[in-house]
Amino acid sequence: MSADYSHLQPGTRALADESAEVRIDRICTDRWITYPRAEVAQSTMKDLLSFPKRTRMPNFLLVGPTNNGKSMIIQKFWRDHPPIAATATDNGVAHIPVLKVQMPAGPDEARFFGAMLKELGCPVVTTSPQVCKRQETAVRLMGETGVKMILVDEVHNLLSGSPLQQRRMLNLLRWLGNELQIPMVAAGTAEALHAIQSDDQLTNRFEPFRLPHWHDGEEYRQLLRTLEAVLPLRLASHLTKPALAAKILSTAEGILGEVVAIVTRTAVLAITSGTECITAQLIDEIGFIRPSERRRVAAGLR
Repeated sequence: MSADYSHLQPGTRALADESAEVRIDRICTDRWITYPRAEVAQSTMKDLLSFPKRTRMPNFLLVGPTNNGKSMIIQKFWRDHPPIAATATDNGVAHIPVLKVQMPAGPDEARFFGAMLKELGCPVVTTSPQVCKRQETAVRLMGETGVKMILVDEVHNLLSGSPLQQRRMLNLLRWLGNELQIPMVAAGTAEALHAIQSDDQLTNRFEPFRLPHWHDGEEYRQLLRTLEAVLPLRLASHLTKPALAAKILSTAEGILGEVVAIVTRTAVLAITSGTECITAQLIDEIGFIRPSERRRVAAGLR
């Protein structure tokens, strides 16, 4: 190793002397970046997982702008509580403590239960369009595999349905909670919160947890320090310097996923250009389009 790379985490330092290809591959790999609100969400979900059964189970709703970390939190919790294959259990039955499913883009009961059955390892039944058959099979399998929590990502997709479909899907979520007596965690945009709050019973059961736009402050600076420490650049970028931190935040418009995209794309350019650190000039050179400008740019291409 040609330098101590003290700006990097110990696990990343060994990569800093690797080839450009190896380092770029590492930079472009999805990773969990922790921060205080995400840790609170994870802790709350962990508490719900061990919550004793009762008639009205508490639920949790992650609410925030698109690309602001909701799905990452859902995915992280699911990875921490993975399913166990039937071949690895004593009774030969798969164990699925946490069932993760995405609200279908075309929201109806058949598609929703079909998505559940796929995650439960029963894709054959999904060829049957009968809602009652899918519902019966899904509920039975969730009991047999010991499902203790359901994670529903992209719950705002239910808004793409008609008012009747939306009402039926909201009724379905409430019915599942009553029938299974297990907590549900949903993630979606503010529109999803408004939809759930249109149902008085669901409003009382889903505790909203907001993931707001990011602002400059210690939490944001810690995020930048963490990002810099896991990207195998050979020189320190000093992302927390006021001018550079402000440029990244402004360009990302306060969205977590955009902050990560800017930093990672610029880190790749830092390697290919030989600069080996992230600078304001390199951020300009990646041609990043702010989220609010993308529709305008797309419209101009028509």
